[in-house]
Amino acid sequence: MGQLVGVFAASHAPGLTGWFDDAEVGQRERVLAGYRALRERLEAAAPSVVLMISNDHLLNFPVDAAPDFAVSLAAEHTGPEPWFESWLNLAPYRVAGHPDLARALVREGSRAGVQIQPVDRLRFDDNFSVPLHLLTPELNVPLVPVTMNCVVPPRPSPQLCYEVGGVFRRIVEEHLPADERVAIVATGGLSHEPGGPRYFAVDEQWDRWFLDLLAEGSPELVLREVTLEKMEAGGAGGASEVLAWLVAMGAVGRRPANVLAYEAVVPWRCGMGVVAWD
Repeated sequence: MGQLVGVFAASHAPGLTGWFDDAEVGQRERVLAGYRALRERLEAAAPSVVLMISNDHLLNFPVDAAPDFAVSLAAEHTGPEPWFESWLNLAPYRVAGHPDLARALVREGSRAGVQIQPVDRLRFDDNFSVPLHLLTPELNVPLVPVTMNCVVPPRPSPQLCYEVGGVFRRIVEEHLPADERVAIVATGGLSHEPGGPRYFAVDEQWDRWFLDLLAEGSPELVLREVTLEKMEAGGAGGASEVLAWLVAMGAVGRRPANVLAYEAVVPWRCGMGVVAWD
């Protein structure tokens, strides 16, 4: 059956492309070095498709109808949405989809008790556009984008997100052809509070606490400590994007994360982290 060949997570702050030069030179170079290290691992894994998981930012679904998880079945994805082109400093792009994997997530996820809403198209902002630009700039690896509700209560619990990661792994290994090589990339976080009173603040202590927990390699510890309430303490409506990281952790289980980079980049209004589960 299919192979899960890599699991990674990284922040997707729009400042990383949109107002890159606002950050101090050393900080931005260290963040890019972490992304380069992740890209090297991704390329070495040689995936035939990337399954990318990110917060929806309320771009695709209304506040009163935000699904926990949604996936695009499209054979081709386009981005960013026109309004975001100048904000992200990114030109329009196209990347191939992988409808077979997307449909398998919906079909087999439902059989496993996980409801993933299928849609014909997902609109992209920084959530997928920034990591695609840095990790697969040639856009030569097919993409399956999965959005999450990380903002609107009731949000999926950390435990559910972890379990979904395990379901994703089993779908890859049990329901895909043997020649399919899947890499999972979770994007979002770390500490930030978009539009809130802490919009221009980064909680470095919270970020390092979270990354240190991932590096312990104990899912039980992470799920006990990283509650939705503590995510709000790291930045209302922003730090909870690490729910996507818990999906990635669920795909690898009891294995420590290797922290490739961390910087508290205040000009980008976000704590920037990059990790790989080797």
